[in-house]
Amino acid sequence: MRQRVVRVALTAALVAVVLLAVPLALAIRSSLYAGQRDTLERAALAAAVRVSPDYATGDPVELPRAPTGGHLGLYDPQQAKRAGSGPGMADAPVRRAFDGEVVRGQSGGDLVAAVPVSHAERVIGVVRASSPADAVRDRVLAAWGVLLGVTVVALTIAVLVARRQARALAAPLEDLSRHCRAVAEGDLNARAAPSSIAEIDQVARTHNAMLRSLSELLRRERDFATNASHQLRTPLTGLQLTLEAGLAQDDDARLRPALTEALDTTHRLHQTVEEVLRLSRSPDRPRPAAGDIAVAHLLLETREHWHGLFAADGRRLECGTHDAPADVLVPSGPVSEVLGVLLDNARVHGRGTARLVVRDLNDALAFDVSDEGAAEGEPAQLFDRGHTGGGHGTGIGLALASELAHSIGGRLSLTRRAPATFTLLVPVRGAGSEGNAPACR
Repeated sequence: MRQRVVRVALTAALVAVVLLAVPLALAIRSSLYAGQRDTLERAALAAAVRVSPDYATGDPVELPRAPTGGHLGLYDPQQAKRAGSGPGMADAPVRRAFDGEVVRGQSGGDLVAAVPVSHAERVIGVVRASSPADAVRDRVLAAWGVLLGVTVVALTIAVLVARRQARALAAPLEDLSRHCRAVAEGDLNARAAPSSIAEIDQVARTHNAMLRSLSELLRRERDFATNASHQLRTPLTGLQLTLEAGLAQDDDARLRPALTEALDTTHRLHQTVEEVLRLSRSPDRPRPAAGDIAVAHLLLETREHWHGLFAADGRRLECGTHDAPADVLVPSGPVSEVLGVLLDNARVHGRGTARLVVRDLNDALAFDVSDEGAAEGEPAQLFDRGHTGGGHGTGIGLALASELAHSIGGRLSLTRRAPATFTLLVPVRGAGSEGNAPACR
């Protein structure tokens, strides 16, 4: 920015100097030449006053001293020089002056002023004053040199002032840019400092006000997530302990499956709360590998949880692998939550048989969740939080699933519209044997 400000200021100063200096240079040239011609004319007039009408009869003529470096002479009607200095015969300006007019011109590299001498309404001679035109030209060049020097000094001062002003203008903007980078890196306590420029201060105040509002909003959202998670974890822990105690004390074979399923659901709900809380605190924080699970066990748990729900709707759930190692480890909580969102969307908004297939992509695993329905809406808006529409649900669920996928370094996308297919890409954490998990139906 500083260079742009300097260039703009220098361009403006250069245009102003050119617009001023060029006419001034022309005016200086015209003035010096006109001044020299006036000097010659005054010298010729002063000499013409001293010329006596009797000079033609032999009276001596006393002419004043010629201009410095020039000539002053008297010419008779026969156009011959009678006194003074100059060319022996009259030149063009002298000949024109015999018509009774004062002539100012140039002849043979000299500036010439010719003044007629009249007597009894008759021109009896002409006084010629001249000086070298080179002398005036040298004076013009000298004046132009001074003007050029003044122009250079003016441009130098303009550059210095422009650089100083550029620093004054750019420094607050650079500080504001550094402040914005600090905010982008997570420092929400950074505040833009005031400067001496009112417009930039207004931007800084507006930015600081926006940042305060944003910080307060984020604080409230995080507090809400923390409070909600805390208030949910406490009753969930109590419910989990109660179910475990019921399983330990109750020998009724009819109640044990229901208690076991309720306890598993409680475990999953507790895990979901922990994942949502972690995501709200720091979505980019790396997860520990302690929560990883093998693909085969993940498919088995998924089938056990969702098979009954699809069967209750008269639909089938098929899950299996496609050339994917069964014991590759994936993050248990986030992957389970994302698959849960996708399968729930397929159950509620889809139709026909739902399928969960795992594919091996060497450095990643692809989890494809599909059904026989069609996805509606723009793919770019499916994962926008708060966007709702038809098809496979585009509310909070898909947005949360996309954020969970991003938190483990993965990606969630719609790979086909019909049949609707969502694909979760999960980076591979480790692989063991090359065996494949059997399909579950």
